[in-house]
Amino acid sequence: MATERGPRPVDRLLPTDEAHDLIELTRDIADKTLAPIAAEYEKAEKYPDVAFATLAKAGLLGLPYPEEWGGGAQPYEVYLQVLEEIAARWAAVGVAVSVHGLSCHPLVNFGTEEQKQRWLPSLLAGDTIGAYSLSEPQAGSDAAALTCRAVRDGDDYVVRGTKAWITHGGIADVYNLFARTGEGSKGVSCLLVDRDTDGLSFGKPEDKMGLRAVPTAAATYDDARVPADRLVGTEGQGLQIAFSALDSGRLGIAAVATGIAQAALDEAVRYSQERETFGKKIADHQGLGFVLADMAAAVDSARATYLDAARRRDAGRQYSRAASVAKLVATDAAMKVTTDAVQVLGGNGYTTDFPAERYMREAKITQIFEGTNQIQRLVISRTLAASF
Repeated sequence: MATERGPRPVDRLLPTDEAHDLIELTRDIADKTLAPIAAEYEKAEKYPDVAFATLAKAGLLGLPYPEEWGGGAQPYEVYLQVLEEIAARWAAVGVAVSVHGLSCHPLVNFGTEEQKQRWLPSLLAGDTIGAYSLSEPQAGSDAAALTCRAVRDGDDYVVRGTKAWITHGGIADVYNLFARTGEGSKGVSCLLVDRDTDGLSFGKPEDKMGLRAVPTAAATYDDARVPADRLVGTEGQGLQIAFSALDSGRLGIAAVATGIAQAALDEAVRYSQERETFGKKIADHQGLGFVLADMAAAVDSARATYLDAARRRDAGRQYSRAASVAKLVATDAAMKVTTDAVQVLGGNGYTTDFPAERYMREAKITQIFEGTNQIQRLVISRTLAASF
């Protein structure tokens, strides 16, 4: 198997010296801790607990959240570039870090002071891992079609139903559960559920095409009792909370996709400089050089698009449409760039001896989760109609 040498440093425009130091720290950790074991762990479907422990110790799991709860108080434009650096070495870890951050969003923005004090310090420190539980077998993009139900019974909610596609399912310590407490779009609520809750069980991890080291599993609630003080926000506020979190989450996936694409581009450029045909490097053949140029343009465009959305978020401006654009552009770019990388490597690109095929498998899911790209196009098209 070829040795993975990792992506080259990206020339980034960062707002502060602290941000530059943070990126350098992330690169150092990712190059030394993540990149050397990524292929082995992915092949064996081995959970990277050592990776999460290292990232947590470095303070990288709570970067965009307030210092008062143990976060890093970093702007989103910096956090996302840290996420990109992680994903460029190991996409599964990048996705898991993004989802962990997503799971903290409801508490930070809708939780009571008591709830924040109880759970946020541990989550932001990485001592406990959070997960996001919105989708169901019959309700993926259509979140209003949820059927998992939570019925108030005294001081508890009794939960019955099934949730699907949970990143860190069965491993995470706490779950943001979105369950039906009433009817219609105003009848969904958010509950914070512990992994060891009686009546909660997890299915076998999905046998996935990529991101195999971090499990994705279904959860079944069989009259599970969840204390009423675990309600985040108010009853019926669940979809507002879910969609608010997903705007941020989509930016996380855009950054992850850009990291995958950057790694694939670097692998293709490196190979094209080492491989020769007809007496010269294959990079010097115009046809291939143009392919590499298009790949580079796609990566740069993806990064610029997610950074534009992040800066809007940091400035307190509306960024929902920009998040959908970033998610669409970056993940479509990742799919094209990784496919082209396999083509550049030729037969070698189709083998597991080189990482290009893994990048291509990893890129595909980014077009699907946190809202499929068809849903992103729907969101964008509706904003166009509403502007006239």
